[in-house]
Amino acid sequence: MNSVIKITIPLLNTNEPEALLSDLFVQEGQKVSKSDILCTLETTKSVSEITAESNGFIIGLRLQKGATVKAGDLFCYIAEKSTWQPPVDTTIPSEKYSQESQNMDDKNIPAELRITQPALRLANKNNLDINALPIDRLITEKYIREIIKEKSTQEIKESQTFDPTKIIIYGGGGHGKALIELIQTLNQYQIVGIVDDGIPKDKQILGYPVLGGSAALRELHRNGTQLAVNAVGGIGNLQIRVKVFQELIAVGFSCPAVIHPTAFIEPSAIISDGVQIFPHAYIGTQVSLGFGSIVNTGAIISHDCKLGDYANISPGAILAGEVEIGESVLIGMGVTINLQAKVGKSARIGNGATVKQDIPDGGIVRAGTIWLE
Repeated sequence: MNSVIKITIPLLNTNEPEALLSDLFVQEGQKVSKSDILCTLETTKSVSEITAESNGFIIGLRLQKGATVKAGDLFCYIAEKSTWQPPVDTTIPSEKYSQESQNMDDKNIPAELRITQPALRLANKNNLDINALPIDRLITEKYIREIIKEKSTQEIKESQTFDPTKIIIYGGGGHGKALIELIQTLNQYQIVGIVDDGIPKDKQILGYPVLGGSAALRELHRNGTQLAVNAVGGIGNLQIRVKVFQELIAVGFSCPAVIHPTAFIEPSAIISDGVQIFPHAYIGTQVSLGFGSIVNTGAIISHDCKLGDYANISPGAILAGEVEIGESVLIGMGVTINLQAKVGKSARIGNGATVKQDIPDGGIVRAGTIWLE
């Protein structure tokens, strides 16, 4: 082998004499073998590796990962002996792009900025402030395109008028009326009106107008009302309530939890979005309430209970500790569920029943009965 081989930065792209040293796999004095990867270079158009042309030792390495280099810059020497010394006039590689080498017409480029010609042209075309670009990286055309996309998205968001206090009630029945008065006690939201497919538009409910059916949702959302409360209780069929949530979310509405001021919530309880907790309810230690669940007036949810999404707990129901309620379960008024019982998803428990054993998915417990199975 030759005693010393000089390794220089290759020209990867005729339109881009500069590149980013994105990975460095060797250090000064390291022994390498022929074809070992020494570093990885990146431009806006390509990624390339420099490999060792022979066995030997890395001498004269002055580059670091993240450095910007130009075609022809010295990368290092590969010497047969580790004691070999490089020439005194070894070329020191450029640490930043020079305006002249890139043939750039813009005379206002910050001295510290490292930017490729395609990236600069794209930035100027889109009126980006190049003084605001980071100086700790190579600015590529891809990076500029990401900034433009982010800027466009932000402008769209800013063009939308979102009022975080405005909220709609979806459903104008008895549950909807109870929610209207619950929300009024919070002094946090402005009720824009009621959405209900079964009530004539412009009819008043507790002083609030019916705005139309579900077809009105998109227009309301575009006009800045992006919060909603699902007032469809779903006593006869909880899947109707689930469908309303899905419709609201598909349009882009958020469903905040609403909690009456007289309800008592232990600090360790977890309350998901869409939850509704009515007057004088109790939520115990480390209780978990799933999305869209209802804990109605005077209900008691004892410690370590878990309610699945959309569970509906009617007034006066009592859950002992460590009870698990599955998704879309309906529990009637005055129901008592014993310690550690598990109620499967979509089960229905009638008013006044007592549950002493687990209930399977879809199980039905008749009103006033005792479940012992």
